[in-house]
Amino acid sequence: MLRGMPAGARGRVEEAIDNISVVLQMRNPKVFASMAPSAVRGLALKQGKRKSVVHMNSHHPVTFDLTYKMDFPEMRRLYQRAVENQWNADKDLDWTTDVDPRNPEIPIISNDFFPDDYIQQLPVKLTGKQRIELNYNIACWMLSQFMHGEQGALYASAQVTESVGWMEGKLFGGTQVMDEARHLEVFNRYLTDKLNKRYDVNDNLFVILDDLLTDARWDFKFLGMQIMVEGLALGAFRTIHNMSKEPLLKNLLKYVIKDEARHVHYGVLALKDHFTNELSDAERREREDWAFEVAVLMRNRFMAHEIFEEWFEGIISRREWNNLISNSPAMMQFRQNMFYRLIPNLDFIGLMSPRIRPYYDKFGMLDYLKGKNASQLSEQDMVADLS
Repeated sequence: MLRGMPAGARGRVEEAIDNISVVLQMRNPKVFASMAPSAVRGLALKQGKRKSVVHMNSHHPVTFDLTYKMDFPEMRRLYQRAVENQWNADKDLDWTTDVDPRNPEIPIISNDFFPDDYIQQLPVKLTGKQRIELNYNIACWMLSQFMHGEQGALYASAQVTESVGWMEGKLFGGTQVMDEARHLEVFNRYLTDKLNKRYDVNDNLFVILDDLLTDARWDFKFLGMQIMVEGLALGAFRTIHNMSKEPLLKNLLKYVIKDEARHVHYGVLALKDHFTNELSDAERREREDWAFEVAVLMRNRFMAHEIFEEWFEGIISRREWNNLISNSPAMMQFRQNMFYRLIPNLDFIGLMSPRIRPYYDKFGMLDYLKGKNASQLSEQDMVADLS
């Protein structure tokens, strides 16, 4: 039926069907209800694309600690590591590096993202020049999403610093706010000064960020940003680092990965005791269900539809594009990198009970339980195996 439609109308119908599928994938009605307002703002109203400024209301509590008690030594040590490892984007990165994003000898993203035999599955044949241009646009899209995510992380980390109850946590939170500001700075600068192209925020990423920033519960913000989104970021950063030959970008990503390793460590330290000892069984189940739904969303929904709409809409269907990109070597590597870190962390903080495990197993995610959690990994561990 859709084949006979004009390309524009067909694209809108396919997008609507695709968005409905996001809703239908959620098995838990309570999680769906909590995320529905953000889904409307992101998927239906497309506020991330149609507005230059989006106002989000957050009613999280602020904890003002007048005891100044320091009784969380592991958090204190993490804070000291953060202070010692601060870096300066102007001084520590060589911005004089000449970056030609269309130079096939030093690609921003190599052809390994979409190998030649994979590209040949498309009904349209790309010239060598078009192939280079596609890689360039994919790189701009990926780095744009990193930038948008870092802006969300900047605000979420500031909110959590206000809410968290440990003084050492507030001290570390202050360093993370600085880290996220620096990450936002470097991705924006690289996109602006070196690539000269920036994409709008992906609708599904906007939904997750909107949901986190407007939720009043500090531990949901912590779980969403420190564990889920930071896990997504680490997987994406590692994938792009290993597929790039551009030295400035590789060095930039290496610095960012070290910072993100501390942020996830902060998350598991703060949440382990809270989830296992301070929540009721019903509250813990709610957070367990929410984490699962977001994990599935992150696994299935970052399909670079902005690239599809720019390059292939009207040539192949959105469903065909989804199948193509979800099974690409780069996306499979990204999912492996992401869940290899995410699943052990969820287990460590007490959100992988026997009740929820069969749902993860359905998506093959339990295979990642053997990995180390963030409390067992240093910044150097996280970059030791980068290529």
